[in-house]
Amino acid sequence: MVNDNRFEIPAPSSNQDALGASSNQDAFADLAWGDDVAVIPDWIYTDPRIYAREQERIFRGPTWNYVALEAELPAPGDYVRSHVGDVPVIVARDLDGALHVFENRCAHRGAEFCKTYRGNAERFTCPYHQWSYDLTGALVAVPFRRGVQGKGGLPADFDMATNGLRRLAVASRHGVVFASFRDDMPALEDYLGPELTGEIDTIFAGRTVRVLGQHRNLLPVNWKLYQENLKDPYHATLLHTYLTTFGLFVAGNRTAIVVDREGRHSALLNARPQGGPADDETKRDIGSFRAGLKLADPRVLEFVEEFDAPWSSSAMTIWPNLSLLRQLNILNLRQLVPQGPHALLLIWTSFGYESDDDAMTQHRLRQNNIFGPGGFLGIDDNEALKFVQDGLRAAVPRHGLAPLGDDAESPEVVITDRAIRGMYRHYRHAMGL
Repeated sequence: MVNDNRFEIPAPSSNQDALGASSNQDAFADLAWGDDVAVIPDWIYTDPRIYAREQERIFRGPTWNYVALEAELPAPGDYVRSHVGDVPVIVARDLDGALHVFENRCAHRGAEFCKTYRGNAERFTCPYHQWSYDLTGALVAVPFRRGVQGKGGLPADFDMATNGLRRLAVASRHGVVFASFRDDMPALEDYLGPELTGEIDTIFAGRTVRVLGQHRNLLPVNWKLYQENLKDPYHATLLHTYLTTFGLFVAGNRTAIVVDREGRHSALLNARPQGGPADDETKRDIGSFRAGLKLADPRVLEFVEEFDAPWSSSAMTIWPNLSLLRQLNILNLRQLVPQGPHALLLIWTSFGYESDDDAMTQHRLRQNNIFGPGGFLGIDDNEALKFVQDGLRAAVPRHGLAPLGDDAESPEVVITDRAIRGMYRHYRHAMGL
C-alpha cells in the first residue's frame, strides 16, 4: 500500500479543452472570454467551477505561495498554521533548524489535525486515530500497527516512509517563506523578477524581523478583487479620504508602477517629498478631500526615514496570495486565503525590527491604525470591494472594464489599469481561458 506524498498536476493532453478534460466540455460551454483582456467577464468572480479550477491551476500549480515569516518560527519545534489557496498547511522548523511545509491533513482518514495557530512541538498527532508525524511531515507512529494479539493492524507491506503527509517545496528569501505544490519551480528570485526581489530586499535584507501582531478578517469578496485593488492606483485618491486629506498619496508625488514580465506581480511605488507631502492643488477638486478633518494625534503621520531607497513607500502584490506594504513606517503583509468564490480570509501580519527601540515600536503600532480591517483607510477598500461583489452576485451578468491607460506607457503613469490587465493576461494563460 503506497500513497506517494508528492502532489502532481497533470498537463492537459491534446484532446483536452482549455478548462479540462474533453468530457467536461459541456460543463463549461456557457463560459467564454472575448479577445479583449480589458473586458472582464463577471463569471470569473462568481462561478464555483472557475474557483475550483483556480485552486488546481494557480494555487496548486506553478506558483510560489507565501506561507510565513521565519521570525514566526525562531526556535526548533516552532510551527504555524498557514494556507496555500484554500488548502491548510503547517510550516514547521525541525530540530535541526530546517523549514518544512506540509499539508494539514492526516494521511489516514483526512482529518485536519492541527487546530492551533502556532506553537512548539516535537510531533503532530491526529486526534481521531492518533497517527503521529514528525516536524518534516513523516509518519512516525501508528497505534496498534501490529494489531492486537496478532490479529488486525496494518498490512505487512504498509510502508511508513511513503504514507506521510503531503510535503511542499519550500523557498525563503531573507526570512520570507514561500511554498509550492510543484517540485519543478524556478528559483524564487527568478519567479519574483528583479524589481520585486529588490523591493523585498529593501525591507528584509540585513535586518532581523520582530513580529508585532497578527489579525484576521473575513471579507465577502472574491480573492482576485483584492489583488486588483492593490494593483489599482486609480482609486487611491478617489476613494480614500485619509490618503488625500493627509497627503499620503497625492498627484504631486513622484510615483511609479512596476510589473514583472509575466504580469503576475506589481509594485506601486511612491516618493514622499522631502519635508512632507506636496501641496497638491488638484486634491481640492477630488471628492474624497476633506479640508476640515484633523487628527487627534498627528504623530500617526510622522515619517522616520529608515531605508536607503528612492521610494518612501511601496505596495507590492506577489502572485497569487501576498501583499507586502511599506508605507510611512508601517510594515505589514497580507496573506490572501480564498474561501470559495464569494469569500476571502485576510491574515495581516504587522512587523518591525529587533533593532527598534520602544519608541519606534510604539510608533509602528500607532501607524498600523491606518491599515487593517478597521483602519483609517483599510476599511474603505473592504466596503468598496463588498459593493463590487454584491453587484457581481445580484445583477444581470455582463462584464467589467479595465480600459484606463496604455500598456506601452511609462511606469510613472498612475491613472491606469495596466497592472490589472497584466494580471489577467497571466491569469487567462494559467487558467487556459
